[in-house]
Amino acid sequence: QVQLVESGGGLVQAGGSLRLSCAASGRTLSNYGMGWFRQAPGKEREFVATISTTGATTYYADSVKGRFTISRDNAKNTLYLQMNSLKPEDTAVYYCAARAAVMITRTLDVGYWGKGTLVTVSS
Repeated sequence: QVQLVESGGGLVQAGGSLRLSCAASGRTLSNYGMGWFRQAPGKEREFVATISTTGATTYYADSVKGRFTISRDNAKNTLYLQMNSLKPEDTAVYYCAARAAVMITRTLDVGYWGKGTLVTVSS
């Protein structure tokens, strides 16, 4: 079992920045592909970014490419999402996700979910 706990959400003005963290416990994070997903009110959960087990490969949704950066520190068992140039449409609950060995781009492929952290971007 992998337990995931997100932190770092909050209220920010448009154009601002936030850094989300996801602390993992229960298993060694380096064995898992990791990702971030988000769910806005009234919408389905959607893919944001994913990173390989070593951190060497990343992939982003078009809507966040160039503004968000996913990274990981396997020694600290922690995943990060640096969010810059935030827009009101980025408002959502952001979820950390893990899957054994491979990267994640689809919700149905996620093995473990965190409980989420709310990001609100005001205009």
